[in-house]
Amino acid sequence: MNALSNRCVRQLFHYKKALLPFATKFAYVETRRALSGAALVQVSPKNIQPYLKLMRIDKPTGFWLLYWPCTWSIALSATPGSLPDLKMLALFGAGSILMRSAGCIVNDIFDKNYDRMVERTQSRPLASGELSNRQALSVLAVLLSGSLAILLQFSWFSVAVGASSLFLVVVYPLAKRYTYWPQFVLGLTSNWGVFIAWSHLCPNTLLTVIPLYTATVLYTATYDTIYSHQDKADDLIAGVKSTALLFGDRTKHWLTGFAALTMLGLGTTGVMVQQTWPFYGALAATGVHLAWQIGTVNINDPKDCWRKFKTNQWLGIILFTGIVAGNLLRKEEKEGTNPALLEKFIE
Repeated sequence: MNALSNRCVRQLFHYKKALLPFATKFAYVETRRALSGAALVQVSPKNIQPYLKLMRIDKPTGFWLLYWPCTWSIALSATPGSLPDLKMLALFGAGSILMRSAGCIVNDIFDKNYDRMVERTQSRPLASGELSNRQALSVLAVLLSGSLAILLQFSWFSVAVGASSLFLVVVYPLAKRYTYWPQFVLGLTSNWGVFIAWSHLCPNTLLTVIPLYTATVLYTATYDTIYSHQDKADDLIAGVKSTALLFGDRTKHWLTGFAALTMLGLGTTGVMVQQTWPFYGALAATGVHLAWQIGTVNINDPKDCWRKFKTNQWLGIILFTGIVAGNLLRKEEKEGTNPALLEKFIE
């Protein structure tokens, strides 16, 4: 009897060990799902769900892609040996949520008729008729008012820089009608926060941030080309242009070039602000991630394109962590000097 009991105990222990990894993975997946933006929308009152979908609360990846380049700019402009300005990080976090939502609404207003012809976007609130243009404009007004309130926390020069981005926000939805390069227009638009942050923290060395801004534009063109491959069949019918349609089967060749130039821009920025080895370690990891992303994506599989696109939210934190760690190791400069090397040429 004891032998039988011991054998049962051993078998139960064996099954427990075998099932534990699966149970852990299941719990992890379910926890992530419960904390996701989509789950937040699902548990919200039915009458506000269309508004949350209009703001893309159910798809938060875009918020991170707007936010991370801003954090890079903030962290790179920090005083040597110190952490980035937490208030700036918080303000840009809130601003990224508001402006990303505002940009999506502007895009949906312009693209309502196109969205009805694309399977992935047919269910959007404006395309499906859940919300009217008037309702969307009301939400847009609230979002832009909140964004303006945040922008007014910065210098007047930064306010002017930020206000100028509204032109790009409006131009982007129109670009896909007339050019095969809307991904670059998106890059110019979504990374404007890089200029806003730097113009507030280091207004005398604005030229220093140009390599960073150029790198972020190319980076955006890289991941958004992958993203646009999801809809290329429908876009062709609807008459919507994109780099995915322009590049076709040569997409990976183009993206490899974009990624190389992205790395060059980021590396140049690091040299100009005298970054240290943690930054370059994170930069190497960024390069590996981009190489993996481009090398493994199946541009003819919409689901794989979406999976690869979503991984970019993690790439951002890798580089941000490297910038912060690298800055903490930088030697303190004399009081009153700016960390950017270009200052001595500008003064």
